[in-house]
Amino acid sequence: MAPADILSRIVAHKRVELAADRAAEPLSDLMHRARDAAAPRDFSSAVAGDGDVRLIAEIKKASPSKGVIQPDFDHRRVAREYAEAGVDAISVLTDERFFQGALSYIADVRAIAAVPVLRKDFTLDPYHVWQARAAGADAILLIVAILTDEELAGLSDLATDLGMACLVEAHDADEMARTEAMGARIVGINNRDLRTFETSLDTTFRLRDNAPADAVLVSESGIRTADDVRRLREGGIDAMLVGEAIMASGAAGAKIRDLRAR
Repeated sequence: MAPADILSRIVAHKRVELAADRAAEPLSDLMHRARDAAAPRDFSSAVAGDGDVRLIAEIKKASPSKGVIQPDFDHRRVAREYAEAGVDAISVLTDERFFQGALSYIADVRAIAAVPVLRKDFTLDPYHVWQARAAGADAILLIVAILTDEELAGLSDLATDLGMACLVEAHDADEMARTEAMGARIVGINNRDLRTFETSLDTTFRLRDNAPADAVLVSESGIRTADDVRRLREGGIDAMLVGEAIMASGAAGAKIRDLRAR
């Protein structure tokens, strides 16, 4: 199946899943749980660069393109390893069908690591935003490619009202222009081409100068070595989101130290 078809298939399934979630828990009940959740942690400050590249380490068991990345996966163990390594924030894949994640991982991770947690999923509806907050998420992902401008604005405003940050993800120049139009404060540049699934760090540097003024810039995907991190640092990138390289290494702490080596 072509990568573009994978994205369409994920979004289509997410809409079916959303209907089932609504039936299982009415929005009014979800809103009540969200308002009772522990106060959000400051994701924005955690990922704002200070001359170095902040690390958002991702907990990711599998992906449609790579299959299972870590066969002996245990999200609690990974969270402990990330906490001990001193990561700045943690991204948690919560999609079950395609990434073998779970929404319940967020609370487990948050209880182990005292850093902000990003819900990494395909946010399509206000219900998803309330769901993320009820689960304990401190930030959500908004993928420009799958949302209209109106949806981006509405979901972003709701997340802000609930005290969460938004990582607004762009893949190309047109999408970057849309992040600027909405005034995104944290912009993720995905180095993976959604049509071919090939990754290139050059995407970050090609799109960097078109990002909203003063936005925190996060480079995502394809970051594997200390040299990659050096390029990001020298290019003025604030943060990086790294999952596959760490999860596939089998030694999270050592891989994180390697990435941070100067």
